[in-house]
Amino acid sequence: MSESIHQASVIIPAYNEQTGIGPLLEKMIAEGLNERYQIIVIDDGSTDDTANIVSKYPVTLLRHGTNKGYGASLKTGIRKARCSKVMMLDSDGQHDPVYLQQVCTLLDDYDMVIGERDQSSHQVGNRQGGKWIIRKTGEMLVDQALPDYNSGLRGFQRELILNLLHLMPNGFSFSTTSTLAFLKEGYSIATFPIHVAKRIGRSSNVKFMKDGSKTMLLLLRIIMLFNPLKVFFPGSILFTVMGLIWGIHGFIVFGRFPNSGTILISLGMFLFFFGLLADQIAILNRKRG
Repeated sequence: MSESIHQASVIIPAYNEQTGIGPLLEKMIAEGLNERYQIIVIDDGSTDDTANIVSKYPVTLLRHGTNKGYGASLKTGIRKARCSKVMMLDSDGQHDPVYLQQVCTLLDDYDMVIGERDQSSHQVGNRQGGKWIIRKTGEMLVDQALPDYNSGLRGFQRELILNLLHLMPNGFSFSTTSTLAFLKEGYSIATFPIHVAKRIGRSSNVKFMKDGSKTMLLLLRIIMLFNPLKVFFPGSILFTVMGLIWGIHGFIVFGRFPNSGTILISLGMFLFFFGLLADQIAILNRKRG
């Protein structure tokens, strides 16, 4: 099928989702979404009957030989997509596919569209504290309020996300990274409210102690890519001020400027110039792709 037949490509990553994927595809086919959209399901090395179930429906099935991760599945789908708009949909039945039309429509005017979960949406209680920390850290790093940064229902202009694909992780943090990347690049982002139901089948693979810490490190990595001075400049100021205070104290009390004060000031200067260098390297790296 050619691009002119479909309005957009819908990418559905699936890993051991034999319980949820069938009802989701059944609903999409019943509503004729396969005629409007190119539906791509990526079986990410499932060990259950996911691939066999998907193969019974008129959708495109792509398979990974091994489990590569949520982000890797999205990358595969984006590369294989034939439409200028690409949309993401989870395979666990949490998202109503009826929202896809609103995402597709908003993509006529925006570079990214995110479905923001409403207050009544299902959320795993023991993740709320970690999500709050991640959100506040992200907002501090990008100097603006974040939309629903890890919502699994979103859409992109394919050309733009392709140019940033080399920056995206293979793990579950694809959503977080893409949100920050589009914000830092100044692309337009639209949001609209959605209701998310409880997932069907197995429990989520995301573990706060394991994956939450990875996301925090990911946020720092992203800011090092898009704005390294956000990390280096405060550090340089801190060490320079500490060195000056310690040095002045030593001069007043002992009549000489201590070597430790000089070292702290030098460290502050080095951090500042390293930050400038990192900023220039980051600009060059973002041009890749």
